[in-house]
Amino acid sequence: MKKIISTSGAPAAIGPYSQAVEVNGLVITSGQLPIDPATGSFPEGIQAQTKQSLTNVRAILTEAGTDMDHVLKTTVFLKDMNDFAAMNEVYASFFTEGCFPARSAVEVARLPKDALVEIEVIAAK
Repeated sequence: MKKIISTSGAPAAIGPYSQAVEVNGLVITSGQLPIDPATGSFPEGIQAQTKQSLTNVRAILTEAGTDMDHVLKTTVFLKDMNDFAAMNEVYASFFTEGCFPARSAVEVARLPKDALVEIEVIAAK
């Protein structure tokens, strides 16, 4: 049975979707933009936006009863692949060394609200 995950610790959905769903022991998040849930705004720069996107992911996983160490797969959408190294530096700090999840990272033409990054994950409970 599918369970909807929702928390005020991450920005509310800006369309007809859930922050995350849980099914069969997996938590699947929607892509998380770098929106600060307290202010509704983006921080400046790729590193700050990566940190905010992953902070939002962490809040959703916490609400679901899991954490970043249980992330199996991430997908990172970048506005500019030239930001990869700077994003990667912040990204690495959210995971335990030697326990990194599988990942895809792609450059996209445009992200909602003109964000620099959007990140989605699949985690185990």
